[in-house]
Amino acid sequence: MVTAKKSPAKKKSVAAPVSAPATAAAPNAALKKAPAKKAAISKAQATPTAVRPEVSPEQRHNYIEVAAFYVAQRRGFAPGNPLDDWATAEIEVDQLIVSGHFSK
Repeated sequence: MVTAKKSPAKKKSVAAPVSAPATAAAPNAALKKAPAKKAAISKAQATPTAVRPEVSPEQRHNYIEVAAFYVAQRRGFAPGNPLDDWATAEIEVDQLIVSGHFSK
């Protein structure tokens, strides 16, 4: 009986990553994050309980009129329901009023 010898499997050598020379350290420095700049915060933003002036009903109506025109313009003045434009404009204006974009 003949016994075959098993030859050891050759291992593939994986080259270790070559470290960059000391002069190439500058690109790594660019990867570091710069210190964050502090944003200027107004008093209204700093205090969440700041009271914002309310918009009068007449002014709100005027804002809605203008916004309804722009809603119709966004759809290319295609035939549609003006009441839908008005309702959309009311929602948009009320969101802007609550967020503090409008004041007296």
